[in-house]
Amino acid sequence: MAEHPTGIPILLEPLVTRVLAPNPSPFTFTGTQSYVVGERDVAIIDPGPDSREHLAALSRAIGDRPVRAILITHHHRDHSPASRPLARMTGAPIVGAAPFAVDHADGRADAAFDRDYAPDQVLADGESVAGEGWTLTAVATPGHTSNHLAFALAETGVLFSGDHVMGWSTSIVSPPDGDMAAYMASLDKLMGRDDRVYYPGHGEAVDNPQRLVRGMLGHRKQREGQILRLLAGGDILPIGAMTAQMYGGLAPGLIPAAERSVLAHLYDLRTRGLVREEGAAWTSAA
Repeated sequence: MAEHPTGIPILLEPLVTRVLAPNPSPFTFTGTQSYVVGERDVAIIDPGPDSREHLAALSRAIGDRPVRAILITHHHRDHSPASRPLARMTGAPIVGAAPFAVDHADGRADAAFDRDYAPDQVLADGESVAGEGWTLTAVATPGHTSNHLAFALAETGVLFSGDHVMGWSTSIVSPPDGDMAAYMASLDKLMGRDDRVYYPGHGEAVDNPQRLVRGMLGHRKQREGQILRLLAGGDILPIGAMTAQMYGGLAPGLIPAAERSVLAHLYDLRTRGLVREEGAAWTSAA
């Protein structure tokens, strides 16, 4: 994203400034995008990782304006840790996604969690925070995580979509916190809205959100169909074998994430009575 370098505030439209954090990776694309919303007073959406460099960039973007709230879409380590030093710096409350911690045997699923995330106020679906000339309303979009929120800017038709919808990639849905049925239901929910543009946690703005969401629903249904075809006729396959056939040519470092999404599909299909577990493998329930 050469035209939007790390640490430099970019005014996207009168009420929205983007600041890119210096944490690029195969899972964060060019890095986490924090948003400064407002003119005379502001809110900060997803302040990102606890990086001295990024906090300095956010401080420059805020200037001497009061910060009314620090909003968090979800509790992953690339989105929420900087909320704590930023709250100390500005005196603003941390609001948004509910706190969540999970402990279980599979460390891959919870390694991304910000275990110290502790909001001052949890926003339920439809609840808002406001400042001078702006209102941000929580839109519950669970699936990528159980507590994921998007935030709608009522004055301009913007939706800050977090990691639920991104133009550069589909979201990882990793059980037990990630839930494929919830993720699909949240996409359906967004299809019923008329937001003008999405500003995601990673990647460029989504200028035709309805078309992208429709495509994402289709993509997930295609993955579901792939699984059902692989297991048709009584075949019994482990997740690794299914993933290898479904994601041909995937970079090795991304295979574990793909396996988690396949597992999320399998759990959803099991709930619907379409597949069943056979030890460490899966087969059709038909």
